[in-house]
Amino acid sequence: MSMRTRALFHLTVGGLLLGCAIGAQAANLGFLNDTPISYMKQRDVDSIKSAVFAALNDKQDGESVNWVNEDTGNSVKIDATISIASTAKDGERTCRDVGVALNAKGQSMNLRPQFCKQGGGNWQLQKKH
Repeated sequence: MSMRTRALFHLTVGGLLLGCAIGAQAANLGFLNDTPISYMKQRDVDSIKSAVFAALNDKQDGESVNWVNEDTGNSVKIDATISIASTAKDGERTCRDVGVALNAKGQSMNLRPQFCKQGGGNWQLQKKH
């Protein structure tokens, strides 16, 4: 094989491998297609965020609130139970662990975000490391 033919062969094989890898990654995310989050529209997200912040502000550890997307205009019914799992304080910093159990079309998923705030500031979602 000439040098040019060999280079073209390697580029073609490399392109095919890259295409297969990208396709495999996309296929691996197929399990998310029928989860409650896949049915959520922006108005659902905004509504549930408000419900989570209300729970953070108003509920005690162990208490929960139910949320339903009735007024968001989404034709798919989505509901959730938002629970305050625990609260930790360190000086002026308060952190709360939240449980969000989402349900839609017979599928469910559980989210476990943590929110913290400094003094009387706003709740901020914490990145998990």
